[in-house]
Amino acid sequence: TLMAAQMTNAHRRFLQVLMSNGITEGSQARKLHQHCCETDKVYYAHDKLDDFISTINSHLQPLFMQIRKGISEDDGRAHYAVVNLAETEVTKMASDYTEIELELFRKTMDLIILSENGFASSTDILNLADQLKTKKMKKKEAEQVLKVFVEDKWLSEKNGEYTLHTRCIIEMEQYILSNYQDVARKCNICHSLAIQSQVCESCGIGMHLPCVRKYFRAQTEPRCPKCNEFWSCDIP
Repeated sequence: TLMAAQMTNAHRRFLQVLMSNGITEGSQARKLHQHCCETDKVYYAHDKLDDFISTINSHLQPLFMQIRKGISEDDGRAHYAVVNLAETEVTKMASDYTEIELELFRKTMDLIILSENGFASSTDILNLADQLKTKKMKKKEAEQVLKVFVEDKWLSEKNGEYTLHTRCIIEMEQYILSNYQDVARKCNICHSLAIQSQVCESCGIGMHLPCVRKYFRAQTEPRCPKCNEFWSCDIP
């Protein structure tokens, strides 16, 4: 087998920043790549970020870790996060949150994933707070906990509506696909997990909103990429 490429200080520095950020947007990752290479005086090629990351991943493999690329469901931009492959969502978050906070998160996740549009309203989430099995939570407390989940980039909030943050989707893709098998689907275009998506009424495939936009821009009329039936949702 080929020997894995040497991990340089530039690779180590890149990995450290990624881990401390939790998640890094694509353009930031490209700047960081350049900065790490130039600081370490190693060869830098602007179009070689994926190769640079593969080298790091080959060294992370024995540690059951990986840098993964995901797409923001909001604007379709690439993001990178370090994922621990040996842990499920619950163990990953268990060190940072109490049992009752985790229960609220799981129930919020249920609402979001089972919803039509990939969002749950703060009213619906706060109504769950006094139905928790661990112990009841006051609405004020629940509001604080939701705020922390947003700050820690597990949830995103817009006008009182919550959805899963890109970081959460990248890190928990496998967990969500195996725990919500009946409803969780991958985007037919980019093949990553789609929480906010449009669904074909005929064959049931789903597509991220940015992927819908991009795909239908090139089509004369919107037809499903799988069954070719007319796409009945409004193109965003």
